[in-house]
Amino acid sequence: MSGRAADFGRELLDCAVAGVDPDEHPVRHVADLAARTARHSSWPQWVPDDVVGAFVARGITEPWTHQVAAADLAHAGRHVVLSTGTASGKSLAYQVPILTALAEDPRARALYLSPTKALGHDQLRAAQSLTGAVERLADVGPCPYDGDTSTEARQFARERSRWIFSNPDMIHLSLLRNHARWAVFLRNLRYVVVDECHYYRGIFGSNVAMILRRLVRLCAKYAGSADAPGLTVVFASATAASPAATASELLGHTVEEVTEDGSPQGGRTVALWEPALRDDLLGENGAPVRRSAGAEAARVMADLMVEGARTLTFVRSRRGAELTALGAQARLETTAPDLVDLVASYRAGYLSEERRALESALADGSLRGLATTNALELGVDIAGLDAVVLAGFPGTVASFWQQAGRAGRRGQSALIVMIARDDPLDTYLVHHPEALLDKPIERVVIDPSNPYVLGPQLLCAATELPLTDAEVRTWNAEEVAAALVDDGLLRRRPTGYFPTPGVDPHPAVDIRGSSGGQIAILETGTGRILGTTGAGQAPSSVHPGAVYLHRGESYVVDSLDFEDGVAFVRAHDPGYSTSAREVTDIVVTGPGERRTHGEVTVGVVPVSVSHTVTSYLRRRLDGEVIDCVELDMPTHTLDTVAVMCTITPEALERNGIPALRFPGSLHAAEHASIGLLPLVASCDRGDIGGVSTAVGPEDGLPTIFVYDGYPGGAGFADRGYRQLVTWWTATAEAIEACECPSGCPSCVQSPKCGNGNDPLDKAGAVAVLRLVLDELARSSS
Repeated sequence: MSGRAADFGRELLDCAVAGVDPDEHPVRHVADLAARTARHSSWPQWVPDDVVGAFVARGITEPWTHQVAAADLAHAGRHVVLSTGTASGKSLAYQVPILTALAEDPRARALYLSPTKALGHDQLRAAQSLTGAVERLADVGPCPYDGDTSTEARQFARERSRWIFSNPDMIHLSLLRNHARWAVFLRNLRYVVVDECHYYRGIFGSNVAMILRRLVRLCAKYAGSADAPGLTVVFASATAASPAATASELLGHTVEEVTEDGSPQGGRTVALWEPALRDDLLGENGAPVRRSAGAEAARVMADLMVEGARTLTFVRSRRGAELTALGAQARLETTAPDLVDLVASYRAGYLSEERRALESALADGSLRGLATTNALELGVDIAGLDAVVLAGFPGTVASFWQQAGRAGRRGQSALIVMIARDDPLDTYLVHHPEALLDKPIERVVIDPSNPYVLGPQLLCAATELPLTDAEVRTWNAEEVAAALVDDGLLRRRPTGYFPTPGVDPHPAVDIRGSSGGQIAILETGTGRILGTTGAGQAPSSVHPGAVYLHRGESYVVDSLDFEDGVAFVRAHDPGYSTSAREVTDIVVTGPGERRTHGEVTVGVVPVSVSHTVTSYLRRRLDGEVIDCVELDMPTHTLDTVAVMCTITPEALERNGIPALRFPGSLHAAEHASIGLLPLVASCDRGDIGGVSTAVGPEDGLPTIFVYDGYPGGAGFADRGYRQLVTWWTATAEAIEACECPSGCPSCVQSPKCGNGNDPLDKAGAVAVLRLVLDELARSSS
């Protein structure tokens, strides 16, 4: 295959299209991305010869330009973010200054943070190899410090290791909480690496931002300087919009950026693929249903494998990875039986030995097809494949390019196929390819000032080291600190804020965003803990009768007890999935920020949202609804932030929407808006919710709300408000692009709808959105 021409990606696409029904015509857009040649730099003069030798021994004789640019900034003590493509060698940019510091200063320490353990362990192995090749670094002892690390290994990390590989959770719960035991490490900490920093968004990112601030202030304490001399933070990120601004928000200090990618890249063909509507099946309320993205991806992967292409297929869930691999095998049984054993699935939960074997087999060609979750998206060293298939848009443009970057060997083209799911955002992207291929990547959204984040984080910081007035002002936390004093959790003194004796706030802070405590998910009979979920999410995810997936295995929930904080499940695959239905009420609790444009008012406002799960649907795996089962669940209240849009009834009627169509039109516009918000904010559809009503809480006016699904808000609604014209223009275009007659999951239906997707008015939704956009345009002109 190495001898094929540069149009290899186009040839593969032709083969994939040849495997579908001639009447389907699924390809909506094809783009050819030009190859990029390598640009090299010399090794910086400040890098010791033995450190250079360690890289040369690994085959790296000349670094790329972006690696040297970032390494130079870090060596000069300037915080830097390196934002370049997948497989562009970002690791070297921080490995070189770290190894240099460790070699030249026997007291120097380094800390590496990643969002996933698998990525951290991959980087740990690289560090062990590099330090093992340099005699002066024999005492560095790179080691992990995460939830799987034994007590003995944790002690070694704290007392002996000079380069620790951890994650924000462990820094919060262990290192910062017990900082006195880490005094030597913190005093000599020279470099902190924050890898895949685009991953830190929303509530998780906001908490990580505060953890980094807490870490920096403790390093300053132990180093004896308010400016923490010698501590440099290096961020690595996928291609993202405004990486310096994002990293600066995370750190609370100015960060410089390096974005010019000097690594080589083969030419690539990108195809956007929309599965056909099925004529043998109808979904909820008789809506048409498309062929599933997973089934389509299995078919495409199998056909590409027949052509000899090493193919990686990304799907959204662990179960989906296994079903896609099985689907590819079933197709190969009839088209190429000798290839059936050359396809497998890959997901989190596999043993590291299993993962390594699969990665190696795909790399050397003994495995030709692999269906995976995003476990292979972040940092794992596997690239140069012939084709990547994405079963659905992965949620952010940054993730799309991370996954797509696995395709393409240097000097040879490759194929990337994104297959749209039944989802408004997927529909929009396949019909508006410029939004995916030409637009700037999304800004990561965080909001460290969210009082629900800031309050617990301030309490943790004060417990670690009393807070000064200057720190509270710098963090814009005066009101939150005063509230903590009023609640008796902090004590105000002339020199600052001190914790109340006996308070240990760290264990109660879930930095990944669940609220209201945790529900432990236990296996009936054995008592084995399978996982946890937030109490706020439990009524919709682990209600009695729910199908719960864990590491690819299917369980059915027997009982849910909020008082004891447990849900009991039993292993069983019933052959269907479940989705909760709920009733939602909303109240506006403050003025927020509002703008009136004629007969339309838009704003971002504080709200209180009440959810009550009332029933759940059971669906066969092909999407067919089996039945609806009633439930009796407690009401959950969420205080958060929402985008609000009110419209006068007169304006709606003048635009062809009579009063009887108000509810369906607003409801459909709300659903589609939720689906398209990830286009302008780095959120997932599951991070947000919505409510629409013909008689709203503000003066009884017809109203649409789209709100953050986290206490205090996560910044997503605010970003939507700031980008409302872009967001709602795309929403209207997505609905118009869908060829269904009256609404389906690709445009206005929602899998989370508490009203069973009824009523929905597809045409009315477009009219509502265009009315609002016209009023905004008229007012601004």
